[in-house]
Amino acid sequence: MARWGRAPGRRGQRYDWPVRVAVISPYSLNYAGGVGQHAEALVRALRARGHDALLMVPVDPDDRWARLLHRGARPLARELPEWVVPLGRTVALPANGALSNLCLTANGVARLSWWLRHGEFDVVHVHEPNAPAVSWFAVEHARAPLVATFHAYSTSRSANWFAANVAGCRRLYRKITRRIAVSEAAAWTARRFYGGRYELIPNGVDLAAGRAARASVTAECAADGSSGGRGHLEVLFLGRADERKGLPVLLRAFEALRRAGVAARLVVAGPDREEVEALSIDDDGIVALGRVDERTKWRLLASADLLVAPALGGESFGMVLTEAFAAGTPVVASDIPGYRDVVTGGARAGDAGAPPGILVPPGDALALAATLRELAHDRQRLAALASSAERAAERYDWQRVAQEVESVYEQAIAAPRTSGLRARVGLAAAETPPPPRPCAVPEPAPATPLDGQRTRRALRRAATALGAAVGVALAWLAVERLGLDSIAAALIKAAPLWVAAAFALMAASLLLRAEAWHSILRSALATVRVRRRDAARATMIGVLMSATLPARLGEPSRALVVARRLGRVRDHLPIVLGTLISQTVLNLAALAALAVVTLSSLDGLRTRPAALVGVVAVPLALVVLIAAFPWLVPRDVAANGGRIAALAALARELVGRVRSGLRVFRRPRLALWASICQTGAWALQLAACYVLLSSLGIHVEEPLAAAAAVLFAVNVTAVLPATPSNIGVFQAACVAVLSAYGVGRADALAYGIILQAVEIGTAFALGLPALVREGMTWRELRVRALHAAPIELPPAPIAVRERPARAES
Repeated sequence: MARWGRAPGRRGQRYDWPVRVAVISPYSLNYAGGVGQHAEALVRALRARGHDALLMVPVDPDDRWARLLHRGARPLARELPEWVVPLGRTVALPANGALSNLCLTANGVARLSWWLRHGEFDVVHVHEPNAPAVSWFAVEHARAPLVATFHAYSTSRSANWFAANVAGCRRLYRKITRRIAVSEAAAWTARRFYGGRYELIPNGVDLAAGRAARASVTAECAADGSSGGRGHLEVLFLGRADERKGLPVLLRAFEALRRAGVAARLVVAGPDREEVEALSIDDDGIVALGRVDERTKWRLLASADLLVAPALGGESFGMVLTEAFAAGTPVVASDIPGYRDVVTGGARAGDAGAPPGILVPPGDALALAATLRELAHDRQRLAALASSAERAAERYDWQRVAQEVESVYEQAIAAPRTSGLRARVGLAAAETPPPPRPCAVPEPAPATPLDGQRTRRALRRAATALGAAVGVALAWLAVERLGLDSIAAALIKAAPLWVAAAFALMAASLLLRAEAWHSILRSALATVRVRRRDAARATMIGVLMSATLPARLGEPSRALVVARRLGRVRDHLPIVLGTLISQTVLNLAALAALAVVTLSSLDGLRTRPAALVGVVAVPLALVVLIAAFPWLVPRDVAANGGRIAALAALARELVGRVRSGLRVFRRPRLALWASICQTGAWALQLAACYVLLSSLGIHVEEPLAAAAAVLFAVNVTAVLPATPSNIGVFQAACVAVLSAYGVGRADALAYGIILQAVEIGTAFALGLPALVREGMTWRELRVRALHAAPIELPPAPIAVRERPARAES
């Protein structure tokens, strides 16, 4: 760019080109992240073009405090160039589905303040201006024309409303002279919640590093005489173990791919082996490398057949995709707004409209596995995708991106400066003309969900809405009809000693449930030693998961805990899940007994024997259905081919393996002991419910029947939980049941509150120590439980099976 001088500059002088730039990033330089990587690479590109650019960024030393503030994650030690200004330590905070490493210390802000006052910058360029506290301070106190780059994509109305109106970001943004967005998804978020005009400039990529890595790998293959040929599909995942990045989805798809007979290897770079093992069920063919340096990263990208980016959302761009393009590697990515922009933009950049990758529905492990299998059998298509990826990378060359950023700098410096108090406090916009206000712009088109996904999503939303409606109705009932004073008085009446006794009874019931399950496990796994403490620990963890999540994740959670103690998880998990069916059968029998006691105690139902017969027949029908399921699907249906046949065959296989857990009923001694323990657990729970009636001074004619009715109701309503611990629905069930026994609604509601408090307290008191001893975090266990169910690929189409799998050249 030529020398020019229009606006008054430092100390009344005129600006010359090149300029002095302060590039500010709020995220730690020692922890991997796209924003920090972008800011550092931009400074390198600007300095290569002759500008005096400084990078002001938080830096974490490799010590004990850093690991403590980042949940055990160790910072990457590195030497700092002379153009890096360290601002201080960071702390890991959850934000937008990931962990953000932000500097919140006073000394970091003070150091930044000194540089902004004495640095004599021509332009201040702030990345992610909505991130505290470094970016906020830089926007507030910058003395030079201000340029801001927006990276985030978020659809959360509550979080963005709070940032815009309570935290004051909308006022801060009025001080920005020019705004940049790295993608249309990031621009949508900023326009929707903060207003303004945005220049679309994508993240850049180091083409020279990608080409050098590709040339090195090609040369090594030529020296080995392999010509790049490989007998398996090399799949690469590059990123963090955050749930948002979708690694559990990829692990589940890869397991299905291997079970389908496809020779493949998955290389995971970023998460270490412990993190991968905590998220996977079967680690065959998986290589976990942990964090890698830049040179190793480029080598992995160049040697892989394809990169998989299965993120679930929250991605505004996806720099890892453009890095794969630079290395000549195609991508399989989730069809989310940020990734879609890169892949479809790359298709427009390439000739003949060839895409540099394939988009799959987010979170759909089966669709991802099918895509990987198709590419494994079609090396010709894989090579075409790789060629298109090389061409698409040209759009993201750092020299081109830096030139576009220079153009924005020029516009910011040349823009008329707004003066006065209103401009200094952010009440007058620095942009001319004033930027547009926030508006409801159309959201980026979401991925088209499959029919099954749409149905499941609709059911989850309906269940959540139902739970919320019940909770709101119950709150309205408590305030409007009962009165807070009467509810509080009922709660105060509870005798602490009786509540403590109920707590002890609940804890003892869990121990008996664990003993019953241990007997069932011993019967089903006769050749494997099952320790009693493993069954007890798993039971406590399962209760904790059920108490803290709005889903029935407690059952798969405890099955996973036991299966991982028995050896190879995938071999034992179906049988362990089957033992849960055995325990469920015993629970159904107990519920039937409770229902008989409940219905026979109500005057209106004593004369209705048909109702009693129906209650007893339901659990018996479920047992018969489980036992007879394999014969309900004829074998000739599974032999005819097609998707329905594949699903039928899978159902026969899975249910057949689950039925192996019912073997306990073939061993009378163990079955008798399991039945006694499980019945005893229900008896202790019934006693706890009865004790709590006494603690509140609630008098009914048949207190034991009333306690049985409560126990029956809360367990029946827990079948389809809509809220964590079924809060709201639980209390509604107690009020409905006890009202039938003549108990006042205020007393019934207080009873429901105390009973659930005892159950949740028991879950935390016994579950948290068990989870700590298991060596897993709550998040890891939750993610594993969500992705525990295996998936099976249907038979490949004939065209795919017969397509020659040529060696890659």
